[in-house]
Amino acid sequence: MSKIRRGNYIFVTWIGDHPPRQVHVYKDGKLVVKWDLDNCVAMKGKANNRILKLIAELEQEE
Repeated sequence: MSKIRRGNYIFVTWIGDHPPRQVHVYKDGKLVVKWDLDNCVAMKGKANNRILKLIAELEQEE
């Protein structure tokens, strides 16, 4: 499991998790969005522009 804090959000991924690759984004302990990294769509919840920018920055760091 990987947990990263950025911009008041917590991004959680699990290595070896089932496809598609995904990230769970939490704020104040509540799930904001479950984001499909392979297809760039929300699987659950909604991603605002700030979250999308942070996800893009994190992917660049990989």
